[in-house]
Amino acid sequence: MNSDIKQLAIIGPTASGKSDLAIKIAKEIDAYILSIDSLSIYKEINIISAKPSSDELSCVKHFGIDVLNPDDYFSVDIFIDLYKNVVCTCKKEKKNLVIVGGTSFYLKSLVDGLSTLPKINEDVVKKVKNKLKNLEKCYEYLNSKDSDYMKNISVNDSYRIEKALLIYEASNLTPSEWFKQNPPEPIIENLDIYNIDVDRDILRDRISKRTAKMLESGIIDEVCGLEKKYTRLPHSMNSIGIVEVLEYLDGKVSKEEMLENISTHTAQLAKRQQTFNRTQFKDVTSAPLEELEGIILSTLTIGIN
Repeated sequence: MNSDIKQLAIIGPTASGKSDLAIKIAKEIDAYILSIDSLSIYKEINIISAKPSSDELSCVKHFGIDVLNPDDYFSVDIFIDLYKNVVCTCKKEKKNLVIVGGTSFYLKSLVDGLSTLPKINEDVVKKVKNKLKNLEKCYEYLNSKDSDYMKNISVNDSYRIEKALLIYEASNLTPSEWFKQNPPEPIIENLDIYNIDVDRDILRDRISKRTAKMLESGIIDEVCGLEKKYTRLPHSMNSIGIVEVLEYLDGKVSKEEMLENISTHTAQLAKRQQTFNRTQFKDVTSAPLEELEGIILSTLTIGIN
């Protein structure tokens, strides 16, 4: 699949140097970059997401950055559609593709695939829309039919409740039964994945320095602007960096405590990312940042020859 363009993925914990490495590799192999970062996808969340600078974005074409507003819904389904569109663009413009970011769950969805959905006609859509006028009743109904599937869905999660209800009404099968009968198929096969291996003490130091830099860059003003424009309700407003600044603005913590909390929570996230990357992918090449560029380029040269 997609054999006419070269694709590779660079993963690693937050603050490990993924973005810089991706740009270096992209320049070497004439590639575009697809970001897999759950915050960089949003416009206006710039400092907190540690987006590449405007200069970096201009030197290599990036996708998956500044696509949605902070109050827009984002899911793995949307990401997969984005990926497919990017691949089409790469083929058309004869570019290779470097996939990079910290939200490795989205990469796993490409490697493992997603189950197809049943054919949903207009009558089913109308029927479901009408039922969704009472979201709580829909949730209770689905929970009575398929409690195992619904246990990870919030009673207020209108998007996922609607999706589950559409599956049930269109197929007359519970979501669990449907997905069992329609297992996922990989979206991308034979993808070379490179993981940045970094010592946790070094990573904690980088995170601390990056957090201090965020304060200097205006993280408090950014969060104030986001809250004023979008309120605290959107899912994106529950992200690390935003939550801690809001606590500071509420007078719950001092500025020093705010910075310490951001660093601590970011380090905890990095630990989870390292565990996920180590356990969820097969045949991953792991190496320190300073070695990985040479390994990737030598591997690509061997592959081309």
